[in-house]
Amino acid sequence: MVTPAPLLLRGRIFDAGRPAVMAIVNRTRDSFYAGNRHHDDESAYLAVESALADGADIIDVGGVRAGQEGEDVSIEQEIERVVPFLIEIRRRHPEAILSLDTWRAPVAAAAAEAGLDLVNDTWAGHDPSLVEVAGRIGAGIVCSHSGGLPPRTDPVAVHYAREDQSEEEALLADVRRVLAEGAHRALAVGIPRDRILLDPTLDFGKTTAHSLALVRHTQDFVDLGFPVLQAISRKDFVGESLDLPADERLEGSLAATAIAAWQGATVFRTHDVRPTRRVLDMVATIRGDRPPVRQERGVSGSA
Repeated sequence: MVTPAPLLLRGRIFDAGRPAVMAIVNRTRDSFYAGNRHHDDESAYLAVESALADGADIIDVGGVRAGQEGEDVSIEQEIERVVPFLIEIRRRHPEAILSLDTWRAPVAAAAAEAGLDLVNDTWAGHDPSLVEVAGRIGAGIVCSHSGGLPPRTDPVAVHYAREDQSEEEALLADVRRVLAEGAHRALAVGIPRDRILLDPTLDFGKTTAHSLALVRHTQDFVDLGFPVLQAISRKDFVGESLDLPADERLEGSLAATAIAAWQGATVFRTHDVRPTRRVLDMVATIRGDRPPVRQERGVSGSA
């Protein structure tokens, strides 16, 4: 079994024995999963409190739906949705690890006041200055792979195969190349290695077959030597695999989570914090990286 590179955020280390749960808090009216629409402040604050109580390590706040079906949101509107909220969360929870899901450098720069810990760039450096902003404000960065698509573009007729490679081989090679390039750009602007996350970015620029292959080959990305994030929760590849709508995809998401965790992914972005936390702890315990909380069964003197 591979030993994954550790992630260090706000003085906390996440590794094989303690993978991180990243809770999704969407400040949107149109998130693909209705259970995570927190456009109003009260709902969003309650979502954060619930996530932290359920064992979330990172709070990932976004202000724009990823897919092209979502409403248009200007930079100014995105800042208005996320920055005051992040500042208030930092006030209420000074030790919380805060992540911002954005591809826009001005939004990340505006969030510096919140003491941002991580910039989650799900669009593979579309704004090349975003990683520079992350380095300047002292935040980590998520390096992603979107198949060359611009932000908020849904994949259509996606193929990676070349003459000398199968579709899966070409996909894996392209994802490894793009993630490695993103990581080295982050290193070049001064972001420490232990604050650079690699995200294969399931469903973005990919078919269901592609996303399934990336879960199967999670270790290929762990082997690049940086901590790996898997954003699996309730995505379309789970829905298409089981023919289920978003609100019925929990079990499929957890199964994929266990597979990726076994192979060494360090961070899991999820709508469902408590079950994800339990799955990750159980996988880490089976791997031998985390001891059981209790070991009484069959021990001398126990029933």
